[in-house]
Amino acid sequence: MILSTSIAETSLTIDGVCVVIDSGLARISQFDVRRGMSGLLTVPVSKAVADQRRGRAGRQQPGVCYRLWMETEHEKLSKYPQPEIKTADLAPLTLDLARWGTPDGSNLRFLDSPPAAHLTQAHALLKSLGAADQIGKLTSHGKAMSDLPIHPRLAHMILRGRELGFGSLACDIAALLEERDILAGKKDTDIDLTLRLHILYSQRAGDEDVRERISSQSRRLKQLTGIRNELKEKEESAPGILLALAYPDRIARRRENQTSRYQMTSGASAVLPSGSLLAREEFLAIGEVDGLGTDVRVFLAAPLEQQQLEKVFADDLVHHEEIYWSETENKVIARKITKLGAVILAERNLEARGEHVLKAMLDGIRHMGIQCLPWDKETRAFQQRVQWLRRHSNSLENIPDLSDAALIASIEVWLAPFLDGVWKKERLRTLSLLKIIQSQITRSVNQQIDLLAPSHLKLPSGSIAALDYSGDQPVLAVRLQELFGQIDTPKICDGKVNVLIHLLSPARRPLAVTQDLHSFWTNVYPEIRTQMRARYPKHVWPEDPLRAKPTNKTIKRKK
Repeated sequence: MILSTSIAETSLTIDGVCVVIDSGLARISQFDVRRGMSGLLTVPVSKAVADQRRGRAGRQQPGVCYRLWMETEHEKLSKYPQPEIKTADLAPLTLDLARWGTPDGSNLRFLDSPPAAHLTQAHALLKSLGAADQIGKLTSHGKAMSDLPIHPRLAHMILRGRELGFGSLACDIAALLEERDILAGKKDTDIDLTLRLHILYSQRAGDEDVRERISSQSRRLKQLTGIRNELKEKEESAPGILLALAYPDRIARRRENQTSRYQMTSGASAVLPSGSLLAREEFLAIGEVDGLGTDVRVFLAAPLEQQQLEKVFADDLVHHEEIYWSETENKVIARKITKLGAVILAERNLEARGEHVLKAMLDGIRHMGIQCLPWDKETRAFQQRVQWLRRHSNSLENIPDLSDAALIASIEVWLAPFLDGVWKKERLRTLSLLKIIQSQITRSVNQQIDLLAPSHLKLPSGSIAALDYSGDQPVLAVRLQELFGQIDTPKICDGKVNVLIHLLSPARRPLAVTQDLHSFWTNVYPEIRTQMRARYPKHVWPEDPLRAKPTNKTIKRKK
């Protein structure tokens, strides 16, 4: 039994094969333009590939091919595999095109035209490596890179490594990255590049044939560049920075409070294998990755020192102030940061004051909603009174809209002047919200609001009771005994609106609802008196409530 990879699709003949079981799937390398990296994808094979696989069973004798998919699915397969130029990293091709004087390849006849997005990404990479100028013309550094028969990333690493005094090591790493992993097939091996360099130099363990090919390619690169072997002791701290030169878009910093997840300068997220010793490192240079989803898996990396990173990439560092509302921390973040791509290398907090902080705080209030402000019962009651007047009174002009929607839409006008020194949610509690809202209304209008829609009414018992304006009618909830002797129903809004009275038991449970007190005393009260006297013997239940003295006390307290 032979378990084969796609190598069996070539002209290679394997003796004794007469049965082929085809899964109908293939693993292909797919270049992700957005992130500038390749990953392996599992895709259905084409009809041509399926026929090629089938032919393995009949090379030396009659054979059988079993296809693990439906015949109807076979008809939907593409005729041929997609051309490699459509899915490959085009940085090497783009470097060659620039050297030939046609950076976009417009003067060449391709069998299949390279995707414009891939070319654009490749041009951006060459510019970031200093190989090409803004119009795609090669620089002297780019010409030197094109002289080396390796990927532009690795060529750049060797040339810059030579400037830093690490040229010999750069050639070793370039050869190692080009060849199959020297530790392939070994169990429990870490992804650390320095481990592979140690195997290469010690000539122990690992695949001997692979090690020899790596050494041979490294010698060749050194000859091409005139680099001489250097002391390995001098280069011990350099693998990370050299790998970072080759893959500046994969310089990564460990995410806060996460042990194996890293943020890369490209903006993508990288995940280390479980148990990797590199997870203890704050900064990494990442070489080999796989995956095209939200996260990429790391197969090769090396530790980085921040001080060395900032020195080598000094021209690429960006320093700027950053002021924004943090939804996770519920506060304005004001800081001065140093970034390399999407990775923050350093940050320093700034004073949380000023116009930009105010704008960010207002953004935060909008995000949290108007309910994040310090609403209390009195403030809500005032809001409800004003909104009720807007709906029911035509006699008062210039009444502002205090609805939640209107307030949140105009916070720059009425709230912003009171937010000096307020930069996080907790500090909103220091605001006197009622006074702030009332300050937006003139004194005369405030007086009219109190006159037309009073917040409280004085009861016959002498108590003061609040009116509830949350509904369509103002409501007075009061214990029945406190209205003895009152015949007329209270009115507001210049006597035009009757108050809806909720009459309560001594325990403040509802007994009746009325807008006609005289009718209630005459027709409803006698029945309520009969039911309540035994239940509340300490409270007065006179036969004639119109002549009784209103009270908020019990009989016992009177004595």
